[in-house]
Amino acid sequence: MTKKELALEIIERLRKEYPDAGCTLDYEEAWKLLVSVRLAAQCTDARVNVVVPNLYEKFPDIEALAAAPVEEIEEIVRPCGLGASKARDISGCMKMLRDEFGGRVPDDFDSLMKLPGVGRKSANLIMGDVFGKPAIVTDTHCIRLTNRMGLVDGIKEPKKVEMALWKIIPPEEGSDFCHRLVYHGRDVCTARTKPYCETCCLKDICPKIGV
Repeated sequence: MTKKELALEIIERLRKEYPDAGCTLDYEEAWKLLVSVRLAAQCTDARVNVVVPNLYEKFPDIEALAAAPVEEIEEIVRPCGLGASKARDISGCMKMLRDEFGGRVPDDFDSLMKLPGVGRKSANLIMGDVFGKPAIVTDTHCIRLTNRMGLVDGIKEPKKVEMALWKIIPPEEGSDFCHRLVYHGRDVCTARTKPYCETCCLKDICPKIGV
């Protein structure tokens, strides 16, 4: 089985296993997903989802958050860790949206990458979830699972994993596939315990059983 054939089989099985998988960060507007994905660095999505309502209650839109003192943003987002740097990035990002993008989140990858605190992972998440465009989000689950599954070979650098996956994952499947990897990585192919290979829907095709 080639890597592309393996990828298609994994995509189909994960689709059946997690038919409703989606982004685990809560948001209703594109700019809120930008905020949440920055806060999620070295923090759980669940904690971010608890913290951001307090931020939006005080600063309900891009304009308000752009004008907010960084110290006040930091005070609210501190439970997510790295409060100072995250607050600076959120402030800078909202200012750029206000001043350079007419208060709208841009829908092209290169423009997203210009925003403070936005890297390839965040830009891909926005492209896929908000704008429905081809995207591959190489978070820790994606990197760990695609290596275990044999879709990439010992690659740990996020951009290199992303580039390798673009060659074998159909563009229209990338975003949903990565969301399903998050669910599978939390429930079955875990990082902090031995993977639950005996219950895995991929156990007969995965080359790294028990790794």
